[in-house]
Amino acid sequence: MKNVLIVVNGYGLADGIIHQVKRLTEEFEKQNCKVTVRKNNELLAYIKDGEIVSNLPRFDYVLYLDKDRYVAEMLERSGHRLFNASKAIVLCDDKMLTHITLSNAGIKMPTTISSTLCYRDNGNRDYLKDVEKTLGFPLIVKENYGSLGRQVYLVENSAELKEIEDKLIHIPHIFQKFISSSKGKDYRVIVVGHKVIAYMKRENKNSYLSNLATGGSASVVELPQSFLDVAVKASEILGLDYCGVDILEGERGEPIISEVNSNAFYEGIEKTTKINVAKAYVDYILSN
Repeated sequence: MKNVLIVVNGYGLADGIIHQVKRLTEEFEKQNCKVTVRKNNELLAYIKDGEIVSNLPRFDYVLYLDKDRYVAEMLERSGHRLFNASKAIVLCDDKMLTHITLSNAGIKMPTTISSTLCYRDNGNRDYLKDVEKTLGFPLIVKENYGSLGRQVYLVENSAELKEIEDKLIHIPHIFQKFISSSKGKDYRVIVVGHKVIAYMKRENKNSYLSNLATGGSASVVELPQSFLDVAVKASEILGLDYCGVDILEGERGEPIISEVNSNAFYEGIEKTTKINVAKAYVDYILSN
């Protein structure tokens, strides 16, 4: 019998994570695996006398369903193989790092400007003129760390831009060109082991956001191969075992990557497509 560890956050779980743990446990147990669930705040690893110490027994596989980069890296340094790896989690958790990592690789993304680091707020907002000139209005502002469509803002004019910048001045964030051809819709592509497993269209006719968590709906579609290829390419560049790639549709129907999620929920996509995503992920993990 193989022993599997699933690591989750210790400060309350989103419904999507609870569902993932349930589905993964079901699929592992079907393949005669024993699953243990632990929280990241259970002192899983720490540094003692200059060496990393882990309180965990040896597990055959470790699924890391959290974004705590420090615990993840310490577990890796103590000999555990994580799905996903700590480096991949870090690159996806920070939206600007995602775009930087995918740049210069022939992947289309929205024009993106990073907020600059602010130690002190001296009230100078002259740089916003360059943001306006480069992106135009409306434009998108996203906090670097966020999920489920939260921490995303649609900005219509200079006054709104200054207001949101005053709010976020000490929070890492990005400014992005608004892709009007994909307003309220995108495509979620699930990739496991650099192979496309499932995909769906997400759409919200009452919002610029398409996320199911913000009221969007999902449907089965056929996607051009170019959309699937760019999702796989992104997973390879970012070093992901599993991910959900969110793709916008450009004016000419071309794929434009919006975000890559290292721990994309799959309750919605399993219900929509009837594809067993959890099994595909478990099969991939056991093959490693």
